[in-house]
Formats: sequence, C-alpha cells, structure tokens
Amino acid sequence: MIDSQVQKIDVGDAEIHTEITGTGPDLLLVAGLGGRGAFWTNQVQAFARDFRVITFDHRGCGASTPDKVVYGAEHMAKDVLALMDAMNIAQTSLVGHSTGGAIGQHIALDHPDRLNKLVLSCSWAGPDTYLTELFRTRREILIGCGPLAYLTMGTYLAMPSAVLQPQMTSARKFMEDRLAAFPGLEVELSRINAVYTHDLRSRLPDIAVQTLCIGSRDDQITPPGFTEEMGALIPGAQTHLLDYGGHFCPIASTEKYNQRVLAFLNE
Repeated sequence: MIDSQVQKIDVGDAEIHTEITGTGPDLLLVAGLGGRGAFWTNQVQAFARDFRVITFDHRGCGASTPDKVVYGAEHMAKDVLALMDAMNIAQTSLVGHSTGGAIGQHIALDHPDRLNKLVLSCSWAGPDTYLTELFRTRREILIGCGPLAYLTMGTYLAMPSAVLQPQMTSARKFMEDRLAAFPGLEVELSRINAVYTHDLRSRLPDIAVQTLCIGSRDDQITPPGFTEEMGALIPGAQTHLLDYGGHFCPIASTEKYNQRVLAFLNE
C-alpha cells in the first residue's frame, strides 16, 4: 500500500480537498458529476506505481469548501488549473471521467501546454436528445422527489445490475453514504446544468494533446456512440470500448479499465 498525503489547497474562493499518492510524473484524476476524488479508489494504488497520482473533491463536493455552485465545465476547468498552479504543476497527464472529461476538453483546447496526455473516460463532446432528456428527467426527479430518489436513479443507471444487486442487501444502508455526500440542491443543480450546457463538438478537432477516449458498450448515461464520436473528432485519438462496466466502468470493470488506461499513459 502506497501512502497518501492529504492537503487543503486554496484556489482563491474555495479550498480544495486533495490527496496525493506515489511519486513520478504527475497524473490528475478528475471525477464526474459526483465530484469526489473517492470515485478513483480502484485506480489510485495501481496508477501510483508509475505516477504521482492527484485526486480531489470538486468545489462544493466532499471535503472541499461547501455551498459553492459551479458555472459550467469551463468554470470547473479553471479550478483544476488553479489547483495545478497552487501545487506548482506546470504539466500533467489527466484522466477525466464523464463531467471530468468535459473539464479535460476545455483544458486541452485552451491550455494545451498544461497537459501531457488526456484520457476522456465515458465522456461526451456535446449533448443530443438522449442525453438532454436523461438529465432533464434527473433534474425533475431531484426537484420533485428529493435527493434520495435522485441518487437512487443515478446509481441504477450508472452501475451494471450484476455488480449493484449483490451490494444492496440493505437499500437504506447502501444509499446512506451517498446521501451523506450529497452537496445540496443548489450545488447539484448547478452541476447538472454544467452537463446540459457542455458542447465542444465544433472545437474538438483543434485538440492537439495525445488522447485516449475510453468507454463501455453498456453505458446508459453516456452511451458508446459518444466515446466513438470524440475519438473521430480529435485528431489521432485512440478509441477503446470495454464490453462491460456501464458508466462506472472504472469501478465495475477495474482490471480491464486500468490496464488500457495505463498502457496509454505509459506509451
């Protein structure tokens, strides 16, 4: 087990809870809509054998400064750049999952010198009717039915049933941790809005950073067509689809996910 160091990093108007594991070239792991570095639990130790792995809780999420709304994926990208500046990181490789991939796209386009390699994990270039209706419905459930129903629906969508069903011996206990991590209605709605408004389709051909687009064939939140679209739009990008794992394939298909991502990062 490689030890981790926990820090609170000041990015100006928020303190970002950050964990650093391992030594070597920097590797930033950026979580998705949930915004917590703990999403990468199944990756940190494996990746830390080759890299200095940095995970963090987004503003308003986890142990970072609470009650901080976001104003789109570009705003989140500025937080990542501020975090890098505060940690004196001139350049890093970045793995961004889902919304984390949207963040990575902004950095690759506007600050390409800050990235060595980019992994877009179960992400998307821009919305279509499927994605728009999915998140419109999730938004309505959050407002109308409350956080528990919203989180339950999201969990069922994100995780393959074969993984999820054995874990749910007690539905209440299973959801308690997720409910405790809920950042609050205003913050979560701002994060959902960031998903709605992310659209860089017209700009992705300008990405010059070496990129891997990885997803899963059974992903119900960002279906595999989104991964294939990003791979087609980004010059020279590699595209890889796992056969199984759903939207949370870093958790549900850890070994195959880690193997493919590490192979790309170590090329």
